[in-house]
Formats: sequence, structure tokens, C-alpha cells
Amino acid sequence: MACAPLRSNINLSHIVRVAGCSAVERVICCGQGKVVGKIARDGAEAVPVEIHRTLAPVLRTLREAGYRLVGLEQTTESSSLHSYRFERRTALVVGNERLGLTEDILELLDDVVEIPVWGLPYSYNVVTATTMALYEYCRQFPHG
Repeated sequence: MACAPLRSNINLSHIVRVAGCSAVERVICCGQGKVVGKIARDGAEAVPVEIHRTLAPVLRTLREAGYRLVGLEQTTESSSLHSYRFERRTALVVGNERLGLTEDILELLDDVVEIPVWGLPYSYNVVTATTMALYEYCRQFPHG
């Protein structure tokens, strides 16, 4: 799983906690991210966290390693999370809390999925959306 630079270490820490619950093998974050152990709980010890300056080189490396790059973002071309079929070797890519995934990052992705929203605001918080996407991935691969 790869994260664009997040504004909040609290959000990153919650994502690491969810990653632990979902048996994610590692979380790659960009920018100045730091994991708060009290928030991430066991995820802080169970999930390796890598910090990189920028996201694009990380995504290219993941693609070369055989991962399908799936962004979590609302676009005119995105698929609904309800009908999307993940591949086993998927790297979920999540964006910044305010900016989402930028155009240059979207161009590097294989697929983009979105979570339907029926009310306001028009999108879920980055932690909530990541949780839903990881849960759906785990639902599709219940035996790990």
C-alpha cells in the first residue's frame, strides 16, 4: 500500500492500524509521515512503514515488481468499489486528505476505484475510504 504525503500523522497512524488488521505487507508513505504508536497500536509493530520523498518513483518500482497499481479516488473513469475485482498482487494507492491523487500520479495507475457516496460531503475521510477498500480486498481474498 502506498500513500501520497498526508497532512496528518493521525491519519497515517490509523491507516497503519487498519493495514495491520488487513495483513498488508508494508505501508509506503511519502513526505514527513510519522506513525504514532498509541494510535497505530499493534499495526505499528506488525506492518513495516517505509518513508520516501515522492510517490511516483515508488509506484514505478512497485509496477516493476509485478503489482497492479490501484488508486482510491473519484474520477470520471473510476470503477465502483462495489464491482471492482482486485488482483492478488495489488498496491492500493491513497491520496492526500485535501488534494487526493494528483494528475501525474493518476497517469501511473492501472485502475482507479471510488466508493459511492450518497450524501454530503462528497467523499469519505482518507482513513475511512482506505478501511473500506482494504476490507473489500480482504473480502475477495478471505484466505489471505
